[in-house]
Amino acid sequence: MARSKERPRQHRKPTHLVLFPCPLQGHITPMLQLATILHSKGFSITIVHTQFNSPNPSNYPNFNFEHISDGLSADQAQKYDVMALVALLNINCHDPFSDWMARMLSEQDPRDMIACIVSDALMHFTQSVADHLKIPRIILRASSATSFVTCAAFPLLREKGYLPIQDPESETPVSELPPLRIKDLPNISTDDSDTLYQLVAHMNNETRNSSGLIYNSFDYIEETALAKIRQDFPIPFFPIGPLHKYSSGSSSSLLPHDQSCMVWLDKQVAGSVIYVSFGSLASMEKEELVEIAWGLANSGQPFLWVVRPGLVRGSAMAEMPDGFEEQTRERGLIVKWAPQQEVLAHPSVGCFWTHNGWNSTVESICEGVPMLCWPCFGDQKVNARLVSHVLKVGVQLENGLEREKIGWAIRRLMVEKEGEEMKKRIRKLKEKADRCLRKGGSSYESLDRLVNCILSFKRTTPGFSPTGSGSIPQTSSRGDWGESG
Repeated sequence: MARSKERPRQHRKPTHLVLFPCPLQGHITPMLQLATILHSKGFSITIVHTQFNSPNPSNYPNFNFEHISDGLSADQAQKYDVMALVALLNINCHDPFSDWMARMLSEQDPRDMIACIVSDALMHFTQSVADHLKIPRIILRASSATSFVTCAAFPLLREKGYLPIQDPESETPVSELPPLRIKDLPNISTDDSDTLYQLVAHMNNETRNSSGLIYNSFDYIEETALAKIRQDFPIPFFPIGPLHKYSSGSSSSLLPHDQSCMVWLDKQVAGSVIYVSFGSLASMEKEELVEIAWGLANSGQPFLWVVRPGLVRGSAMAEMPDGFEEQTRERGLIVKWAPQQEVLAHPSVGCFWTHNGWNSTVESICEGVPMLCWPCFGDQKVNARLVSHVLKVGVQLENGLEREKIGWAIRRLMVEKEGEEMKKRIRKLKEKADRCLRKGGSSYESLDRLVNCILSFKRTTPGFSPTGSGSIPQTSSRGDWGESG
Protein backbone atom coordinates (compact mmCIF):
# COMPACT_ATOMS: atom_id res chain seq x y z
CA MET A 1 0.00 0.00 0.00
CA ALA A 2 1.50 3.32 -1.08
CA ARG A 3 2.26 5.79 1.67
CA SER A 4 0.70 9.19 1.27
CA LYS A 5 3.04 12.12 1.10
CA GLU A 6 3.40 14.00 4.38
CA ARG A 7 1.90 17.43 4.16
CA PRO A 8 4.30 20.27 4.91
CA ARG A 9 3.72 21.96 8.22
CA GLN A 10 1.94 25.24 7.92
CA HIS A 11 3.68 28.21 9.49
CA ARG A 12 1.88 29.19 12.66
CA LYS A 13 1.45 32.89 13.17
CA PRO A 14 2.55 34.11 16.62
CA THR A 15 -0.51 35.01 18.65
CA HIS A 16 0.71 35.39 22.25
CA LEU A 17 1.32 38.93 23.49
CA VAL A 18 3.16 40.07 26.62
CA LEU A 19 1.85 43.41 27.88
CA PHE A 20 3.66 45.47 30.53
CA PRO A 21 1.81 48.54 31.88
CA CYS A 22 3.35 51.32 33.94
CA PRO A 23 1.84 50.81 37.43
CA LEU A 24 -0.03 54.12 37.64
CA GLN A 25 -3.83 54.25 37.33
CA GLY A 26 -3.84 56.44 34.22
CA HIS A 27 -1.48 53.98 32.50
CA ILE A 28 -2.94 50.69 33.74
CA THR A 29 -6.38 51.59 32.39
CA PRO A 30 -5.50 52.07 28.68
CA MET A 31 -3.15 49.05 28.70
CA LEU A 32 -5.89 46.75 29.97
CA GLN A 33 -8.34 48.28 27.50
CA LEU A 34 -5.84 47.53 24.74
CA ALA A 35 -5.41 43.99 26.06
CA THR A 36 -9.18 43.48 25.87
CA ILE A 37 -9.23 44.72 22.27
CA LEU A 38 -6.33 42.50 21.18
CA HIS A 39 -7.84 39.47 22.94
CA SER A 40 -11.02 40.03 20.93
CA LYS A 41 -8.85 39.78 17.80
CA GLY A 42 -7.68 36.28 18.73
CA PHE A 43 -4.48 36.96 20.68
CA SER A 44 -3.71 35.32 24.00
CA ILE A 45 -2.63 37.82 26.61
CA THR A 46 -0.16 37.80 29.48
CA ILE A 47 -0.05 40.90 31.68
CA VAL A 48 3.28 41.39 33.44
CA HIS A 49 2.96 43.78 36.35
CA THR A 50 4.83 45.04 39.36
CA GLN A 51 3.91 44.32 42.95
CA PHE A 52 3.27 48.03 43.34
CA ASN A 53 -0.29 48.94 42.25
CA SER A 54 -0.93 45.48 40.85
CA PRO A 55 -4.26 45.08 38.98
CA ASN A 56 -6.98 42.67 40.08
CA PRO A 57 -6.70 39.50 37.93
CA SER A 58 -10.23 38.40 38.84
CA ASN A 59 -11.59 41.23 36.67
CA TYR A 60 -9.86 39.70 33.63
CA PRO A 61 -10.36 35.92 33.67
CA ASN A 62 -9.23 35.57 30.03
CA PHE A 63 -5.75 36.93 30.72
CA ASN A 64 -2.69 35.45 32.40
CA PHE A 65 -1.13 37.66 35.05
CA GLU A 66 2.52 37.48 36.13
CA HIS A 67 3.99 39.72 38.78
CA ILE A 68 7.69 40.51 38.93
CA SER A 69 9.72 42.06 41.70
CA ASP A 70 9.88 45.86 41.56
CA GLY A 71 12.41 46.17 44.37
CA LEU A 72 10.53 49.06 45.99
CA SER A 73 10.63 49.63 49.71
CA ALA A 74 7.45 50.76 51.49
CA ASP A 75 8.79 54.33 51.61
CA GLN A 76 9.68 54.35 47.92
CA ALA A 77 6.25 53.01 46.93
CA GLN A 78 4.58 55.84 48.84
CA LYS A 79 6.86 58.54 47.47
CA TYR A 80 5.06 61.53 46.00
CA ASP A 81 7.80 62.11 43.37
CA VAL A 82 6.27 60.18 40.46
CA MET A 83 9.23 60.71 38.11
CA ALA A 84 11.68 59.39 40.69
CA LEU A 85 9.43 56.38 41.15
CA VAL A 86 9.26 55.67 37.41
CA ALA A 87 13.04 56.08 37.06
CA LEU A 88 13.57 53.59 39.87
CA LEU A 89 11.16 51.08 38.32
CA ASN A 90 13.12 51.25 35.06
CA ILE A 91 16.21 50.17 36.94
CA ASN A 92 14.71 47.66 39.38
CA CYS A 93 12.46 45.83 36.90
CA HIS A 94 15.03 45.25 34.17
CA ASP A 95 16.60 42.03 35.45
CA PRO A 96 13.44 40.36 36.81
CA PHE A 97 11.62 41.05 33.54
CA SER A 98 14.49 39.92 31.31
CA ASP A 99 14.86 36.69 33.30
CA TRP A 100 11.14 36.02 33.09
CA MET A 101 10.99 36.76 29.34
CA ALA A 102 13.99 34.53 28.61
CA ARG A 103 12.36 31.67 30.50
CA MET A 104 9.03 32.21 28.74
CA LEU A 105 10.64 32.22 25.30
CA SER A 106 12.60 29.04 25.97
CA GLU A 107 9.53 27.23 27.30
CA GLN A 108 6.86 28.63 24.95
CA ASP A 109 4.31 26.37 23.34
CA PRO A 110 4.91 26.11 19.55
CA ARG A 111 1.14 26.47 19.17
CA ASP A 112 1.14 29.76 21.11
CA MET A 113 4.33 31.59 20.18
CA ILE A 114 5.06 34.99 21.70
CA ALA A 115 4.78 37.60 18.96
CA CYS A 116 6.00 40.69 20.76
CA ILE A 117 6.11 42.80 23.90
CA VAL A 118 3.66 45.67 24.21
CA SER A 119 4.82 48.03 26.93
CA ASP A 120 4.04 51.48 28.24
CA ALA A 121 6.34 54.18 26.89
CA LEU A 122 7.44 55.06 30.43
CA MET A 123 8.74 51.50 30.92
CA HIS A 124 11.50 52.20 28.40
CA PHE A 125 13.86 49.54 29.81
CA THR A 126 11.75 46.90 28.06
CA GLN A 127 13.34 47.94 24.75
CA SER A 128 16.80 46.75 25.81
CA VAL A 129 15.27 43.46 26.95
CA ALA A 130 13.46 43.11 23.61
CA ASP A 131 16.62 43.93 21.66
CA HIS A 132 18.68 41.33 23.51
CA LEU A 133 16.06 38.61 23.12
CA LYS A 134 15.46 39.60 19.48
CA ILE A 135 11.74 40.05 19.96
CA PRO A 136 9.74 43.06 18.69
CA ARG A 137 8.47 45.68 21.12
CA ILE A 138 5.46 47.89 20.41
CA ILE A 139 4.82 50.96 22.57
CA LEU A 140 1.56 52.20 24.02
CA ARG A 141 1.64 55.88 24.92
CA ALA A 142 -0.98 56.65 27.55
CA SER A 143 -0.67 60.42 27.07
CA SER A 144 -1.89 62.63 24.24
CA ALA A 145 -0.09 62.89 20.92
CA THR A 146 0.12 66.65 21.51
CA SER A 147 2.02 66.14 24.76
CA PHE A 148 4.37 63.68 23.04
CA VAL A 149 5.24 66.30 20.43
CA THR A 150 6.05 68.63 23.34
CA CYS A 151 8.22 66.03 25.09
CA ALA A 152 10.04 65.22 21.86
CA ALA A 153 10.91 68.93 21.64
CA PHE A 154 12.48 69.06 25.13
CA PRO A 155 16.07 69.38 23.81
CA LEU A 156 15.01 72.32 21.63
CA LEU A 157 13.00 73.88 24.45
CA ARG A 158 16.02 73.67 26.76
CA GLU A 159 18.26 75.16 24.09
CA LYS A 160 15.84 78.06 23.59
CA GLY A 161 15.64 78.70 27.34
CA TYR A 162 12.01 77.68 27.84
CA LEU A 163 13.09 74.84 30.12
CA PRO A 164 13.55 74.59 32.98
CA ILE A 165 10.54 76.85 33.49
CA GLN A 166 11.58 80.02 35.31
CA ASP A 167 8.16 81.66 35.55
CA PRO A 168 5.34 79.07 35.83
CA GLU A 169 2.73 81.79 35.24
CA SER A 170 4.35 83.23 32.10
CA GLU A 171 1.92 84.02 29.28
CA THR A 172 4.79 84.17 26.76
CA PRO A 173 3.91 82.07 23.69
CA VAL A 174 6.14 79.14 22.77
CA SER A 175 6.44 80.00 19.09
CA GLU A 176 7.76 76.54 18.22
CA LEU A 177 4.65 74.84 19.68
CA PRO A 178 1.55 76.97 19.07
CA PRO A 179 -0.79 77.61 20.85
CA LEU A 180 1.21 76.69 23.97
CA ARG A 181 2.55 79.32 26.34
CA ILE A 182 5.41 78.80 28.78
CA LYS A 183 2.85 78.15 31.54
CA ASP A 184 1.37 75.28 29.45
CA LEU A 185 4.60 73.29 29.17
CA PRO A 186 4.73 70.04 31.17
CA ASN A 187 5.74 70.91 34.72
CA ILE A 188 6.33 67.75 36.73
CA SER A 189 7.17 68.05 40.42
CA THR A 190 10.39 66.19 41.08
CA ASP A 191 13.36 66.51 43.40
CA ASP A 192 15.70 65.96 40.45
CA SER A 193 14.87 67.77 37.21
CA ASP A 194 17.84 66.11 35.47
CA THR A 195 16.17 62.73 36.06
CA LEU A 196 13.04 64.03 34.34
CA TYR A 197 14.90 65.27 31.25
CA GLN A 198 16.94 62.08 31.06
CA LEU A 199 13.81 59.94 31.39
CA VAL A 200 12.11 61.84 28.55
CA ALA A 201 15.23 61.65 26.36
CA HIS A 202 15.61 57.92 26.88
CA MET A 203 11.89 57.38 26.28
CA ASN A 204 12.13 59.25 22.97
CA ASN A 205 15.19 57.25 21.90
CA GLU A 206 13.59 53.93 22.68
CA THR A 207 10.44 54.98 20.82
CA ARG A 208 12.55 55.34 17.67
CA ASN A 209 14.06 51.90 18.31
CA SER A 210 10.70 50.20 18.73
CA SER A 211 8.63 48.24 16.20
CA GLY A 212 5.53 50.41 16.47
CA LEU A 213 3.63 53.08 18.39
CA ILE A 214 0.02 52.87 19.60
CA TYR A 215 -2.02 55.92 20.57
CA ASN A 216 -5.30 56.30 22.42
CA SER A 217 -6.29 59.10 20.06
CA PHE A 218 -7.84 59.76 16.66
CA ASP A 219 -7.38 62.21 13.82
CA TYR A 220 -10.34 64.45 14.54
CA ILE A 221 -8.97 65.68 17.88
CA GLU A 222 -5.19 65.63 17.30
CA GLU A 223 -4.71 65.79 13.54
CA THR A 224 -1.73 68.18 13.64
CA ALA A 225 0.15 66.31 16.40
CA LEU A 226 -0.43 62.90 14.84
CA ALA A 227 0.85 64.17 11.49
CA LYS A 228 3.95 65.57 13.21
CA ILE A 229 4.69 62.22 14.90
CA ARG A 230 4.26 60.33 11.62
CA GLN A 231 6.83 62.67 10.09
CA ASP A 232 9.40 62.61 12.92
CA PHE A 233 9.15 58.97 14.01
CA PRO A 234 9.49 56.66 10.98
CA ILE A 235 8.03 53.58 12.64
CA PRO A 236 4.63 51.88 12.23
CA PHE A 237 2.05 54.15 13.83
CA PHE A 238 -1.40 53.16 15.12
CA PRO A 239 -3.82 55.79 16.48
CA ILE A 240 -6.65 53.43 17.43
CA GLY A 241 -8.51 55.43 20.09
CA PRO A 242 -10.81 55.92 21.82
CA LEU A 243 -9.80 52.63 23.48
CA HIS A 244 -12.61 52.53 26.03
CA LYS A 245 -15.25 52.60 23.29
CA TYR A 246 -14.39 49.23 21.74
CA SER A 247 -16.03 47.36 24.59
CA SER A 248 -17.30 48.04 28.09
CA GLY A 249 -14.64 45.69 29.46
CA SER A 250 -13.85 45.15 33.11
CA SER A 251 -12.84 47.68 35.70
CA SER A 252 -9.14 48.42 35.98
CA SER A 253 -9.71 50.86 38.84
CA LEU A 254 -7.39 50.52 41.81
CA LEU A 255 -10.13 52.05 44.00
CA PRO A 256 -13.67 50.66 44.52
CA HIS A 257 -16.46 52.47 42.68
CA ASP A 258 -19.36 53.98 44.59
CA GLN A 259 -22.31 52.94 42.42
CA SER A 260 -24.80 54.86 44.59
CA CYS A 261 -23.99 57.99 42.61
CA MET A 262 -25.73 56.51 39.55
CA VAL A 263 -29.02 56.29 41.47
CA TRP A 264 -28.53 59.91 42.55
CA LEU A 265 -27.87 61.00 38.95
CA ASP A 266 -31.13 59.37 37.85
CA LYS A 267 -33.00 61.92 39.97
CA GLN A 268 -31.35 65.00 38.46
CA VAL A 269 -32.48 67.18 35.56
CA ALA A 270 -30.90 66.41 32.18
CA GLY A 271 -27.68 68.34 31.56
CA SER A 272 -27.72 70.03 34.98
CA VAL A 273 -24.97 68.25 36.96
CA ILE A 274 -21.33 69.28 37.27
CA TYR A 275 -19.19 66.17 37.65
CA VAL A 276 -15.94 66.96 39.50
CA SER A 277 -12.98 64.57 39.57
CA PHE A 278 -9.24 65.23 39.54
CA GLY A 279 -8.04 61.68 38.93
CA SER A 280 -5.99 59.30 41.03
CA LEU A 281 -2.77 61.29 41.58
CA ALA A 282 -3.58 65.00 41.73
CA SER A 283 -3.54 66.67 45.14
CA MET A 284 -4.29 70.13 46.48
CA GLU A 285 -3.91 72.37 49.50
CA LYS A 286 -6.71 72.63 52.05
CA GLU A 287 -7.30 76.25 50.99
CA GLU A 288 -7.91 75.14 47.40
CA LEU A 289 -10.46 72.56 48.55
CA VAL A 290 -12.32 75.32 50.40
CA GLU A 291 -12.46 77.51 47.29
CA ILE A 292 -13.72 74.61 45.18
CA ALA A 293 -16.38 73.81 47.76
CA TRP A 294 -17.73 77.36 47.90
CA GLY A 295 -17.41 77.77 44.14
CA LEU A 296 -19.70 74.76 43.70
CA ALA A 297 -22.04 75.92 46.44
CA ASN A 298 -22.38 79.41 44.97
CA SER A 299 -22.90 78.13 41.41
CA GLY A 300 -26.40 76.93 42.25
CA GLN A 301 -25.87 73.83 40.07
CA PRO A 302 -26.21 70.21 41.21
CA PHE A 303 -22.80 68.53 41.52
CA LEU A 304 -21.22 65.12 41.93
CA TRP A 305 -17.78 65.52 43.49
CA VAL A 306 -15.13 62.80 43.81
CA VAL A 307 -13.08 63.43 46.95
CA ARG A 308 -10.75 60.46 47.22
CA PRO A 309 -8.44 59.74 50.17
CA GLY A 310 -5.21 61.70 49.78
CA LEU A 311 -6.75 64.46 47.64
CA VAL A 312 -5.73 67.08 50.21
CA ARG A 313 -2.00 67.14 50.92
CA GLY A 314 -1.08 66.04 54.42
CA SER A 315 -4.59 64.79 55.20
CA ALA A 316 -6.00 61.28 54.86
CA MET A 317 -9.56 62.60 54.54
CA ALA A 318 -10.68 66.01 53.30
CA GLU A 319 -12.79 68.12 55.66
CA MET A 320 -15.41 70.38 54.11
CA PRO A 321 -15.74 73.98 55.33
CA ASP A 322 -18.34 74.79 57.96
CA GLY A 323 -21.79 75.32 56.49
CA PHE A 324 -21.01 73.74 53.13
CA GLU A 325 -22.90 70.48 53.67
CA GLU A 326 -25.96 72.26 55.02
CA GLN A 327 -26.07 74.59 52.02
CA THR A 328 -25.58 71.88 49.38
CA ARG A 329 -27.24 68.81 50.90
CA GLU A 330 -30.21 68.96 48.52
CA ARG A 331 -28.18 69.28 45.31
CA GLY A 332 -24.74 67.83 45.91
CA LEU A 333 -23.21 64.39 46.39
CA ILE A 334 -19.64 63.60 47.46
CA VAL A 335 -18.15 60.13 46.85
CA LYS A 336 -14.66 58.65 47.28
CA TRP A 337 -14.53 57.24 43.72
CA ALA A 338 -17.00 57.01 40.85
CA PRO A 339 -17.49 54.84 37.74
CA GLN A 340 -16.40 57.69 35.50
CA GLN A 341 -17.36 56.32 32.11
CA GLU A 342 -20.88 55.59 33.33
CA VAL A 343 -21.12 59.00 34.96
CA LEU A 344 -20.06 60.90 31.85
CA ALA A 345 -22.51 58.90 29.73
CA HIS A 346 -25.41 59.79 32.05
CA PRO A 347 -27.84 62.32 30.52
CA SER A 348 -27.97 64.44 33.68
CA VAL A 349 -24.26 65.36 33.45
CA GLY A 350 -23.72 68.67 31.68
CA CYS A 351 -20.14 69.56 32.59
CA PHE A 352 -16.95 67.76 33.67
CA TRP A 353 -14.57 69.64 35.97
CA THR A 354 -11.39 67.71 35.27
CA HIS A 355 -7.62 67.69 35.76
CA ASN A 356 -7.35 66.83 32.04
CA GLY A 357 -5.57 63.54 32.36
CA TRP A 358 -5.70 62.07 28.87
CA ASN A 359 -8.07 59.21 29.71
CA SER A 360 -10.52 61.64 31.31
CA THR A 361 -10.23 64.09 28.43
CA VAL A 362 -10.94 61.43 25.80
CA GLU A 363 -13.83 59.98 27.82
CA SER A 364 -15.43 63.43 28.13
CA ILE A 365 -15.10 64.10 24.40
CA CYS A 366 -16.61 60.71 23.58
CA GLU A 367 -19.68 61.45 25.69
CA GLY A 368 -20.10 65.01 24.41
CA VAL A 369 -19.54 66.63 27.82
CA PRO A 370 -17.76 70.04 27.82
CA MET A 371 -14.97 70.53 30.33
CA LEU A 372 -13.98 72.91 33.07
CA CYS A 373 -10.20 72.47 32.94
CA TRP A 374 -7.97 72.60 35.99
CA PRO A 375 -4.71 70.86 35.03
CA CYS A 376 -2.42 69.93 37.90
CA PHE A 377 0.83 68.51 36.53
CA GLY A 378 2.58 66.69 33.70
CA ASP A 379 0.87 66.62 30.31
CA GLN A 380 -2.40 67.89 31.79
CA LYS A 381 -1.58 71.53 31.02
CA VAL A 382 -0.93 70.65 27.38
CA ASN A 383 -4.22 68.75 27.24
CA ALA A 384 -6.12 71.62 28.84
CA ARG A 385 -4.78 74.04 26.24
CA LEU A 386 -5.80 71.61 23.48
CA VAL A 387 -9.33 71.40 24.93
CA SER A 388 -9.82 75.12 25.56
CA HIS A 389 -8.00 76.80 22.66
CA VAL A 390 -7.80 74.25 19.82
CA LEU A 391 -10.92 72.13 20.14
CA LYS A 392 -12.72 74.94 22.01
CA VAL A 393 -14.85 72.57 24.07
CA GLY A 394 -13.84 73.76 27.52
CA VAL A 395 -12.92 76.64 29.81
CA GLN A 396 -9.62 76.67 31.67
CA LEU A 397 -9.24 77.91 35.24
CA GLU A 398 -5.95 79.77 35.53
CA ASN A 399 -3.88 81.78 37.99
CA GLY A 400 -5.13 80.18 41.17
CA LEU A 401 -8.45 78.92 42.47
CA GLU A 402 -10.93 81.50 43.71
CA ARG A 403 -14.61 80.88 44.30
CA GLU A 404 -15.60 83.89 42.19
CA LYS A 405 -13.55 82.64 39.22
CA ILE A 406 -15.05 79.20 39.63
CA GLY A 407 -18.59 80.57 39.61
CA TRP A 408 -17.82 82.65 36.49
CA ALA A 409 -16.37 79.63 34.65
CA ILE A 410 -19.34 77.42 35.56
CA ARG A 411 -21.77 80.05 34.28
CA ARG A 412 -19.85 80.26 30.98
CA LEU A 413 -20.22 76.52 30.51
CA MET A 414 -23.67 75.84 31.93
CA VAL A 415 -25.70 79.00 31.31
CA GLU A 416 -24.25 81.39 28.75
CA LYS A 417 -24.34 81.23 24.96
CA GLU A 418 -20.60 80.44 24.84
CA GLY A 419 -21.34 77.21 26.69
CA GLU A 420 -24.03 76.28 24.19
CA GLU A 421 -21.51 76.69 21.36
CA MET A 422 -19.06 74.44 23.19
CA LYS A 423 -21.75 71.81 23.64
CA LYS A 424 -22.47 71.86 19.91
CA ARG A 425 -18.79 71.47 19.07
CA ILE A 426 -18.19 68.62 21.49
CA ARG A 427 -21.31 66.79 20.31
CA LYS A 428 -19.84 66.90 16.79
CA LEU A 429 -16.57 65.47 18.15
CA LYS A 430 -18.55 62.71 19.84
CA GLU A 431 -20.12 61.82 16.49
CA LYS A 432 -16.68 61.78 14.85
CA ALA A 433 -15.29 59.56 17.61
CA ASP A 434 -18.11 57.09 16.98
CA ARG A 435 -17.53 57.28 13.23
CA CYS A 436 -13.79 56.56 13.43
CA LEU A 437 -14.51 53.21 15.13
CA ARG A 438 -16.87 51.99 12.42
CA LYS A 439 -15.75 50.01 9.39
CA GLY A 440 -13.78 52.33 7.13
CA GLY A 441 -13.08 54.76 9.99
CA SER A 442 -9.53 55.87 10.78
CA SER A 443 -9.25 53.98 14.10
CA TYR A 444 -10.91 50.88 12.64
CA GLU A 445 -8.33 50.85 9.84
CA SER A 446 -5.46 51.52 12.26
CA LEU A 447 -6.49 48.59 14.43
CA ASP A 448 -6.55 46.32 11.37
CA ARG A 449 -3.03 47.48 10.50
CA LEU A 450 -1.88 46.85 14.08
CA VAL A 451 -3.20 43.29 14.05
CA ASN A 452 -1.59 42.59 10.68
CA CYS A 453 1.67 44.12 11.87
CA ILE A 454 1.78 41.82 14.90
CA LEU A 455 0.90 38.77 12.80
CA SER A 456 3.72 39.64 10.40
CA PHE A 457 6.36 39.22 13.10
CA LYS A 458 8.24 36.00 12.40
CA ARG A 459 8.85 34.13 15.64
CA THR A 460 10.62 30.81 16.07
CA THR A 461 12.17 29.08 19.03
CA PRO A 462 14.82 31.63 20.04
CA GLY A 463 18.40 30.80 19.25
CA PHE A 464 19.86 31.75 22.60
CA SER A 465 20.43 30.02 25.87
CA PRO A 466 18.75 31.77 28.80
CA THR A 467 21.42 32.73 31.27
CA GLY A 468 21.61 34.84 34.36
CA SER A 469 20.35 38.38 34.28
CA GLY A 470 23.91 39.66 34.16
CA SER A 471 24.15 38.55 30.50
CA ILE A 472 21.49 41.00 29.42
CA PRO A 473 23.04 44.45 29.24
CA GLN A 474 21.14 47.47 30.45
CA THR A 475 21.31 50.32 27.98
CA SER A 476 20.51 52.82 30.69
CA SER A 477 21.06 53.52 34.32
CA ARG A 478 20.52 56.56 36.45
CA GLY A 479 24.08 57.63 35.73
CA ASP A 480 24.39 57.23 31.94
CA TRP A 481 21.10 58.36 30.43
CA GLY A 482 21.94 60.67 27.57
CA GLU A 483 19.91 63.36 25.87
CA SER A 484 19.10 63.22 22.23
CA GLY A 485 17.12 65.22 19.76
